[in-house]
Amino acid sequence: MSCEYCEKDAVYRCSVCGRTLCVEHAKLQTVCPSCIKKNSKRYNIDNALPGKDKEKIREFVRRFWGEQEQLAFDRRFMVSDLPACVARKGKEIVGFISFAETDNTVIIVALGILPECQNAGVGRGLIEEVEAQAKRRRKQKLLVSTSNDDLPALAFYQSLGFQIYEVKPNAIAEKHGKIMRGVGGLPVRDEIRLRKILR
Repeated sequence: MSCEYCEKDAVYRCSVCGRTLCVEHAKLQTVCPSCIKKNSKRYNIDNALPGKDKEKIREFVRRFWGEQEQLAFDRRFMVSDLPACVARKGKEIVGFISFAETDNTVIIVALGILPECQNAGVGRGLIEEVEAQAKRRRKQKLLVSTSNDDLPALAFYQSLGFQIYEVKPNAIAEKHGKIMRGVGGLPVRDEIRLRKILR
């Protein structure tokens, strides 16, 4: 699916009109709940299976970030090699979440939802599943990081109880060797780190 303005891969969908957008053409806009077009598609969440599920995750990662390796919390992760959960509508995977574990923490490394399935609770459902698994394993906290330009992700994670606790200036720019343009044309430089304490 392509951005309706420039033909790049779309990673967002306009919550008002439904147009698909790339990161450069996405704009942060305040919209009240009654104006958000809710997507009523039903989906199921389960653990990703080897084979086709992992291949679909590789496809999502290429589409959303253009590379399999993600930098988070001073570590490099190959997203498709990590444990993951997927959201399915029927047999089709419409979203995924990949994560890594440490002694007392689960790190959310990547979360991707097809634009046509955003604003339907898929991302919330995936986060809740990883949180439930972390609690069963007696982990003390969930960690996630995002780039400084991704205001929708910052709002989303904070709405689920995550708090910003650290900023790593220039971490993303140094990884790529340049400053790229991100959501709304903002310069992509810094890694914003968030955590949620599990009780």
